[in-house]
Amino acid sequence: MRTFISTSLGAVLLASSALTLSACSQSNAQETDRFAAVEIKAQPLGEGIAVLFGAGGNIGVSYGPDGTVLIDDQFAPLTPKIQAAIADLGAEPVKYLINTHWHGDHTGGNENFGKAGALIMAHDHVRERMLGIQSSGRGNDPASPAEALPTVTYHDGLKLHLNGDEVHIKHMKHAHTDGDSIVFWKKANVLHMGDLYFNKVTLPFIDLNSGGNARGVLAAAETALTMVDDETKIIPGHGPMATKADLMAYRDMMKTVIGLVETAQSDGKTLEEVQAMKPAAKWDVNPDGFIKGDAFVEAVYKSLKVAPHKEDHPH
Repeated sequence: MRTFISTSLGAVLLASSALTLSACSQSNAQETDRFAAVEIKAQPLGEGIAVLFGAGGNIGVSYGPDGTVLIDDQFAPLTPKIQAAIADLGAEPVKYLINTHWHGDHTGGNENFGKAGALIMAHDHVRERMLGIQSSGRGNDPASPAEALPTVTYHDGLKLHLNGDEVHIKHMKHAHTDGDSIVFWKKANVLHMGDLYFNKVTLPFIDLNSGGNARGVLAAAETALTMVDDETKIIPGHGPMATKADLMAYRDMMKTVIGLVETAQSDGKTLEEVQAMKPAAKWDVNPDGFIKGDAFVEAVYKSLKVAPHKEDHPH
């Protein structure tokens, strides 16, 4: 009897393991196929500056005699394609890498570029979050390897003097996450906003688990609008290139939805009641959008329940 139970259990475990391995192999194959089909497309924005579109966050590229600067790097399997696209621009291999925030679709290639010799820069909180285990929609993201970590970090921002331009990196606190940065090329008049700006592809994703807050997203848009003019080329974190008018419309959307939710909260309405009002319906128009109206409204609602964040790391 004991032998029968042991044999049966062994058979069940063996069958279970086979199913698990089969599922994992299928998942890995699907993931490989997904990235194998991705094409990295380059769009020149001016002399020595371009944007790369692929899978994940949009990538900014600045190149010239002082070296190639990369803004974000999508997913690790795409690194060879990104490197090929950079070479096709006539640029040298990446010397400097700036992360706009910690999410994997913007930092997934860090380890590859770090091992290749790139100097990685980001806000203090980006390094801190990459050092720990972070919660995400996929479960827990493990700590990043040492080669993937930013080696130069900052609190408020940095100014780089490279390739005949001034590159201004500014921290926007507690917005999409708690470690967001925008990157502005003064001479080229190009602004990279990371995931502080989703242009026409989805409603904003506010990562509350990473210190994000709707108030900060609105404040970041307001700040960015003081830096740009009608000729500025704006790189959003996701979506096509944008103009000042596009960013103004995004700012107005954030202000409107926050205002409606805030008023409803002051009237004592629950989250479910506010969601039923559909305050974001006018902008929830993309059926393939990553964030839908109810999820966005929930993030706004919960953001407004949190006291405004005070400055941390008082350096």
